[in-house]
Amino acid sequence: MASIAVCPGSFDPVTYGHLDIIRRGANVFEQVYVCVLNNSSKQPLFTVEERCELLREVTKDIPNVTVETSQGLLIDYAKKKRAKAIIRGLRAVSDFEYEMQGTSVNRVLDESIETFFMMTNNQYSFLSSSIVKEVAKYNGPVSEFVPPEVEQALMQKFKG
Repeated sequence: MASIAVCPGSFDPVTYGHLDIIRRGANVFEQVYVCVLNNSSKQPLFTVEERCELLREVTKDIPNVTVETSQGLLIDYAKKKRAKAIIRGLRAVSDFEYEMQGTSVNRVLDESIETFFMMTNNQYSFLSSSIVKEVAKYNGPVSEFVPPEVEQALMQKFKG
């Protein structure tokens, strides 16, 4: 049986930190579904479709990664994909507290799906999509934080 994992997130926008986790997850699992979710507590800059397209573009060189979106519960999406694991990236201890809550709920809903926490590469430990958007909004350089395709998309969003 293939080892399948889901790597969920809002990815608004995708950063090098996200890509670090996706690439490393793809090295561990035979198939990784990157699931773009709409976080109702956040006001997105990019539509779900735009985020999916950007992710597809920047992961096209990773053959075992598929980018999709889902509207319902993450655990239901994982079951539908026959995933045995959910990959969550952590930057700091503060991320762990938030992620632990979601993991606990998922364990109640389906204890057969495990959550794997991966620490992001140290060079990205400070990086968040919110920081990237803030820098880009004021025409700051973001090339150290995001792939060129994402940088271009950010420039287009804040043009004007």
